[in-house]
Amino acid sequence: MAGSGLASRLYRGEAGLNIVGRRKVWFTVAAVLILISVLSFALRGFSLGIEFAGGNSIQVPASVGTLEQAEERVGVALAAEGDGAVVVTAQKVGGTGGDFYEMRTTQLSAEQANAVKAEVAREFGIPVTDISGEQVSRAWGSQVTERALLGLVIFLAVVMVYLILRFEWRMAVGAVASLLMNLILTAGIYSLVGFEVTPSTVIGFLTILGFALYDVVVVFDKVHENTRGITANNNQTYGEAANLAINQSLMRSLNTSIVALLPVGGLLFIGAGLFGAGTLKDLGLVLFVGMAVAFFSSITLATPLLVLLKNQEPRIQAHNKRVLARRAAIERGEATPKGAQRPAESTSEPIEPDAALAGAAPKVGARPAGKRPSGGRGGRPSGGGNRPGGKRR
Repeated sequence: MAGSGLASRLYRGEAGLNIVGRRKVWFTVAAVLILISVLSFALRGFSLGIEFAGGNSIQVPASVGTLEQAEERVGVALAAEGDGAVVVTAQKVGGTGGDFYEMRTTQLSAEQANAVKAEVAREFGIPVTDISGEQVSRAWGSQVTERALLGLVIFLAVVMVYLILRFEWRMAVGAVASLLMNLILTAGIYSLVGFEVTPSTVIGFLTILGFALYDVVVVFDKVHENTRGITANNNQTYGEAANLAINQSLMRSLNTSIVALLPVGGLLFIGAGLFGAGTLKDLGLVLFVGMAVAFFSSITLATPLLVLLKNQEPRIQAHNKRVLARRAAIERGEATPKGAQRPAESTSEPIEPDAALAGAAPKVGARPAGKRPSGGRGGRPSGGGNRPGGKRR
């Protein structure tokens, strides 16, 4: 049957996915993922860029060969110093003076950095002046981290205030929990895979918070609409109304996530992967991972957590009990579903219609039937128009 596929039912909000009803499963999955992320933080740590760990940056013109060749020659020159210095990352970067390869290494002294540049220039047969380098202190990365954490705290506080004023404090708790889960899982993926953490990564972390918040607010707005005045009827529990809201907004959230991931994916896979624009990789990677995780957390954590908190409210508890009790009475035949009519009780004697109501319904505009007046102004007597006992005019 046309229009009965999953995509069509999702679009109409008729898929009937029981997301809230399986909240224990989602909470378990979220807890396991968070535990894996925390263990990865403790055991593996993060691959910090030189802005955070400190180090040196060496730029070699791209005309010397491939990126692999440049990285190999710089690695050989570092090994010749015998101080354990290695190449941490290598990427191709475009600049106003042309493309070049940037190799980031562990910390080097000024003498070691000059010796490495001289060795690389000799290997490639180019002037030493064509190779540039700089030393980066970890103090700058620490300042970026402190400001990012301050920005995160301010953002979460503003979000809490907005959601409390717009909805209620339980929705604020659910939204913030979803945002924190989004950050932890995204950071966990970075730790597990070994992606390098740079200032662009920190900026990307703050950016995905806005996207994740938008996704949560869309769902919560529909939940708020479906549950407004819910205690006035006994048809749905709070959890069922919230689950319906998820189904009704699921396709919108999915479309929003896909549309947002397409340009970010193009930035990451085409810009950084195909064209070698390494400066785009750090920002594109955290945006892609964070947006994908945001869709999962906003659907499977924020609303189920909201329902869990709302079910602790006495008013909602009483309402849910009334709904379940009414359904049980309907199943036992002790109550009638809304909109249904009870069958008429049979009697031994037929019910005679009222005499006044037995006739046909009068036409619209007809004068009511009744005894005609014997006289009066404008009245005309019966009998062919002759007045009894009078003279004919």
